[in-house]
Amino acid sequence: MEGKAKLEAAIEQLQIVEKQMRLAGDVAGTKKAVTEILQLCFEAKDWKTLNDQITLLSKKRGQLKQAVTAMVQQAMQYIDETLDLDTRIELIKTLNSVSAGKIYVEIERARLIRKLAKIKEEQGFIAEAADLMQEVAVETFGAMAKTEKIAFILEQVRLCLDRQDYVRAQILSRKISPRVFDADTSKEKKKPKEVDNVVEAAPADIPSLLELKRIYYELMIRYYSHDDDYLEICRCYKAIYEIPPVKENPAQWIPVLRKICWYLVLSPHDPMQSSLLNSTLKDKNLSEIPNFKLLLKQLVTMEVIQWTSLWNAFMNEFENEKNLLGGSLGDKAAEDLKQRIIEHNILVVSKYYSRITVKRIAELLCLSIQVPPTPPLSFCVCVCVVVLYTCFCLLTLIFVFGNCVNGVTMPDFCTVM
Repeated sequence: MEGKAKLEAAIEQLQIVEKQMRLAGDVAGTKKAVTEILQLCFEAKDWKTLNDQITLLSKKRGQLKQAVTAMVQQAMQYIDETLDLDTRIELIKTLNSVSAGKIYVEIERARLIRKLAKIKEEQGFIAEAADLMQEVAVETFGAMAKTEKIAFILEQVRLCLDRQDYVRAQILSRKISPRVFDADTSKEKKKPKEVDNVVEAAPADIPSLLELKRIYYELMIRYYSHDDDYLEICRCYKAIYEIPPVKENPAQWIPVLRKICWYLVLSPHDPMQSSLLNSTLKDKNLSEIPNFKLLLKQLVTMEVIQWTSLWNAFMNEFENEKNLLGGSLGDKAAEDLKQRIIEHNILVVSKYYSRITVKRIAELLCLSIQVPPTPPLSFCVCVCVVVLYTCFCLLTLIFVFGNCVNGVTMPDFCTVM
């Protein structure tokens, strides 16, 4: 109780100083007074008083923006020092309410929201964490560093994918242009000093631009895998493959290049797929995985591929993908691979044959000629009814138009009917 009384007395004295400085418009003095009040509460580990003082000081009449900013930044340093999770959440919520609607602390609020969303995710509330992150539109923050903006949006996309909200994940991913990862900062024109000082430096835990590029394409792979869009997945792996740290490390680029080859084979035939296929075949690194080079060569060669022999040769490679970077190829991949080989063979047959029997094409495609099953009686009855009704309608129209031409009017026709 004695410590509590001393704390309250010290806070009262500092509040008097804070009022004098605030009314005098002394920015430095006001900032020092409010931060000392918060420091006293923190040293006393009186979290309730700390939250109360943050709210009280922010609502003072004519409170200076610089003082509120200093107070929020000071209190944010205490978040990781709190051992109790409930106390940490309460402090974050207090700071969030203080910074809400204040453009001069919008970056601090975004960081607070991200901390709170991380806690909610660790507690298992994925949907709640995703909703929290979507409250903040960091793309409008002019003072936030580019890498921090990208990292924040990627976190929004990841949480949407975790909650299987693929529509919103796509909308959020479009806020990031892939060209932003290819920007060469050394060639950019130097901006004026005034502009440089406006943009805050990104925190130390924010990944670099190249790391963010990899995270972005890995998230897009998750998104396109939902729709089995193999060509887009291949393009994402191609972008990861072109990242310098990946291309310089064989332990990283070999699994990625394998994925590129597999998804090229799985992609439907079109000009984009053909272009990627030819460019991949020209890659010198492909010689390190000769089996996949052979696989791609079979696709560009206009010869029929025997499915059984191809599957026997690559079945182990196909199943081993789940143990490599990027995981397995998906449940439908084996079935789709067979369909792509059939598609390739049909293209080959169409080039060399103008007429061919069903039996012969079935042999070339490694397919069996199946006799269609006898339809059920109810289906036959329905077909007969439809055919008879169609014939009746056609005969009626012929009769009507024929009699109209011969001078028989519609009432006469109705009488006949």
